[in-house]
Amino acid sequence: MIYEMRQYRCVPGRLPALLKRFETATLKLWEKHGIRQAGFFTTLIGESNQELTYFLAWESLAEREKKWGAFMTDPDWMDARAKSEADGQIVGNIVSQLLTPTAFSSVK
Repeated sequence: MIYEMRQYRCVPGRLPALLKRFETATLKLWEKHGIRQAGFFTTLIGESNQELTYFLAWESLAEREKKWGAFMTDPDWMDARAKSEADGQIVGNIVSQLLTPTAFSSVK
C-alpha cells in the first residue's frame, strides 16, 4: 500500500470554503473514481491553522496515476472547483508526498 499525504495551505480565511468543498463535492467525486481517503485533519497547533492535511490510500503508483488523472479531468470536478472559487482563490499552496509504511508501522 502507498499512502499520499497532501497538505493544503489556504488563503487566509478560506479554510471553511475548502472544508465545505470536500464535504459537499470532492468526496462524492472521489467515490465515483474509486479514490480511498485514509483520514482528514486540520491543524490545531502548528505553523498555520489555515491548513488541511489528508491521506489517500493507493494500491500502486499506476492506480494513483489512473484514478487521480480521471478525477482531475472530470467535468463535474472542474465545475465544483470553479463554483467553490467564485468568491476567490481558496488554496495558496499544496504539498504532496507519497509514503510507504515501514515494517513496524501500525498502518500497512
